[in-house]
Amino acid sequence: MAKAKIIGTGVYAPGDSISNAEIVKLTGTTFPLDTLENKLGIYNRHIAKLRGVAETTTDFATKAAQAAIANAGIDPMAVKLFIVGTDTPEYISPGSAVVMQGRLQGKEMMTGCFDLNASCAGFTTALDVAARMMAGDATLEYAVVVGVYNMPAFVRSDDGFGNAIFADGAGAVVLQRTSDDDQSGYIGGQLMSDGTQWDYIGIYSGGAKKPITHERLDSGEYGLQNLKPLPGDRNIKLWPPLAKMLVEKYGCKVEDIGHIMFSQINRSVILEVMKLLELPLEKTTTIMDRYGYTGSGSVPMALHHAITEGKIKRGDKVVLIASGAGFFVGANLFTY
Repeated sequence: MAKAKIIGTGVYAPGDSISNAEIVKLTGTTFPLDTLENKLGIYNRHIAKLRGVAETTTDFATKAAQAAIANAGIDPMAVKLFIVGTDTPEYISPGSAVVMQGRLQGKEMMTGCFDLNASCAGFTTALDVAARMMAGDATLEYAVVVGVYNMPAFVRSDDGFGNAIFADGAGAVVLQRTSDDDQSGYIGGQLMSDGTQWDYIGIYSGGAKKPITHERLDSGEYGLQNLKPLPGDRNIKLWPPLAKMLVEKYGCKVEDIGHIMFSQINRSVILEVMKLLELPLEKTTTIMDRYGYTGSGSVPMALHHAITEGKIKRGDKVVLIASGAGFFVGANLFTY
């Protein structure tokens, strides 16, 4: 059987880094510094609009994809599938992936493109979809999967939580179809969901149910809205059993994991999860200290840094787990 392997990675974040002290000055809002730094682990972030950078979702995605394609050493014209995982698209329609394809390939091609919205689990879900598509289609030699986040574009000016936590960024991988005897390749994934939690946090206006009107703007019913408090221990309870389920599903054990990465929103949660999994901290990577929380971009951005910093080597088994509002979860297992 054929499978997909990662042959290139790339990241992009717009403008100069913004520290915690500067975000207060730029937005005029505050968030408890002790929680931000000592619990969440966030010290810096990149936000295009606060730096006067005229870029949005598709710009971030395209630049991360270009970096990954260059890292893989392939011709962008050879890519036959582009998937963008995001819940902060450039437009409701057309999708961000097809705009990105136009920029990268510049003409009509026999190239598949689509966006995948699984909230912050968009990249891990898209990676699973792409790998399965490539395994079953011999014409898909190369694919690019991007996770991208532009939530600051939807954060209201008076939202201290949103201004402090959310940031812009994108991460991308290039996949190559390879034979089963290659030691590297995608092994499998696990998706889960709980749609009863759809009304906790999200962008509820601007779609078909609640089009933007002057009345909604005046009442504050726009942009990112926190309707209910998220359970603080949700990922601590969820991620360890999910990691165990995933590796056991494919005949592996937790101790076989060479590296594991999670949604980059709360460093203290990740440390607790590693303790519960009885894995050393050297087997995970956190990047929220430099990028803030970049949603679907956070996992592929962490993956890029782990690979380029030598924490992940060829032959290592890698697990990715991401959770997103709604409630979506996506997990991947592959051999790098």
